[in-house]
Amino acid sequence: MEEEAKAQVDIFSYMSGFVKLAVAKCAIELGIPDAIGSHENPISLSELSSVLGCEPSRLHRIMKFLVQSQVFKEKPTSQGATGYVHTPLSRRLMKQSENSLAALLLIGCNPVTLAPWNCLSAWVQSREDIPFVAVHGKDFWSYTAEDPSHSKLLDDAMACIARTSVTAVINGCPDVFDGVGNLVDVGGGNGTTLRMLVKAFPWIKGINFDLPHAVSVAPESDTIQNVGGDMFQGIPKAHAAFLMSVLHNWNDDECINILKKCREAIPPENGKVIIVEAVMGEKDDDDRLDFVRWTLDMIMMTTNTGKERTLKEWDYVLTKAGFSRYNVRRIPAIPSLIEAFL
Repeated sequence: MEEEAKAQVDIFSYMSGFVKLAVAKCAIELGIPDAIGSHENPISLSELSSVLGCEPSRLHRIMKFLVQSQVFKEKPTSQGATGYVHTPLSRRLMKQSENSLAALLLIGCNPVTLAPWNCLSAWVQSREDIPFVAVHGKDFWSYTAEDPSHSKLLDDAMACIARTSVTAVINGCPDVFDGVGNLVDVGGGNGTTLRMLVKAFPWIKGINFDLPHAVSVAPESDTIQNVGGDMFQGIPKAHAAFLMSVLHNWNDDECINILKKCREAIPPENGKVIIVEAVMGEKDDDDRLDFVRWTLDMIMMTTNTGKERTLKEWDYVLTKAGFSRYNVRRIPAIPSLIEAFL
């Protein structure tokens, strides 16, 4: 009976999953996390509704739900009224924070990315187009290139990933960049990743390489050159190529093609490709990260032709692309770091 009771609660938890996402999105759009963050002491409902221009009774219901969901905490104000303060989770929802992950949540519940989920079961049963193409009539990258607002949302989301994963790379594997005089970031978007790497390793000259519309918004720099192009056609020459959250977007044949272009771009005697991607099936002390990796695999299934790969699957694409050896290094983040050598 205890298992049956738990199953019933779990079903309701599944049902509420989207509600949590939608209400968190609402909080970000209203500016609740930033308003609380700009207030030194617990902020009351009346103060919060005044700052945000919200109807108090409706805002109160939103805040009660977010407190119940452990996004915010209640704490008395100096006048004894109920006030609201941050938790470590809610601080990540502040737009004006260098540790913000708000953009990741916003792209996850954007109508463009939500709609394909309704086609998942039909796609699993057929050989039709992937869900994103079935809904939007074009692939994810074509859609993004034609929609500046969605392109901006993707850039902001990738910058969130960079702030977490690149920091883990810098702190966990700094020796990977020893002797790397110049580095091409393949699929570098607005250049956030490369700016972090060049700042940490100032001897590196960077090439931020992506589709022309993507690099057009990247800041100019004395140490980073922005280059527009197509990685399936060719990649700028460098001592090393860096790919983070790129290869999981593509199927095996496409990955092999990209890796071959990377191989052509690096010197045969001492060049290497640095890949920052999930490696599925690894033993990890933090089971929550393993669940996130499987969640990413579902996102790849609905959005692109790619997938998250096991070590065996990484071995296959790297070997087929002509790399003779590779190292896999764990970092305290969702992805691992793979160094591939000719």
